[in-house]
Amino acid sequence: MNCFDTALDLQPAGDGRLRGRTMPEWANMVGPFGGITAATLLRAVELQPDRHGRPIALTVNYLAPIVDGDFMISARAVKTNRSNQHWILQLSQDDDVKTSATAVFGLRRDTWSATEIVPPPAPRPEEITRSRPPFGLVWFDNYDMRFVDGAFPAPEEGGSEVSTTTLWVRDNPPRPMDFAALTAVCDIFYPRVYLRLGRALPAGTVTMTIYFHADEPEIRSQGDDFVLATARAHRFSGGYLDQTAQPWGRSGALLATTHQFVYFKG
Repeated sequence: MNCFDTALDLQPAGDGRLRGRTMPEWANMVGPFGGITAATLLRAVELQPDRHGRPIALTVNYLAPIVDGDFMISARAVKTNRSNQHWILQLSQDDDVKTSATAVFGLRRDTWSATEIVPPPAPRPEEITRSRPPFGLVWFDNYDMRFVDGAFPAPEEGGSEVSTTTLWVRDNPPRPMDFAALTAVCDIFYPRVYLRLGRALPAGTVTMTIYFHADEPEIRSQGDDFVLATARAHRFSGGYLDQTAQPWGRSGALLATTHQFVYFKG
């Protein structure tokens, strides 16, 4: 089983609850990589027998660090309409809530469609050397990342006038794309303040929202290919920054848009 799928292996615990366990392979600076936590919460809804449709939106609030060991996820559908369904989720350890989330699942219809933004210019991923994990971050080993621009800054390079990072990324080893994998990719970026200041400093995501634009056939068509992902910040102030990002399929299809608010010290 791929390391990603192992991390998302949840066992029923009754009353809409699911039991899981953290994996050392997904360790971040504090607790597990936030993307794997978000993906696990999404999977918790996907496993519910009364789930209606596919992911439309997910908001994850990181309340406190998750420690190594077992955790419990509670998932409750609060409203089901003809076209969409609303969920409330909590991830807890020893009855202490560490992460909360809301999810919207829905049924998609064939309608008029258009995309008003375009993917950033980038060479093919085969033309770029794979990046190596910085700062000893373990979870980086689970991805094949190939930076187009905005790679982790080297100390001698100093800060940057822009906060944009663009990279090709896919699971390592490769696995077919699904909604959970897309969820994790939406949090693939290091905090934008690192790039602006040219150094790492204490920082972490407080809240993240993902809007899923791709339907199930588009997700399946990605296979295990690379995704082109780009992110930038809009403002740094009062110890917080906002960050927006878009993952694109190689065909140019916009798969999702994501926004998050990040705290930082420095």
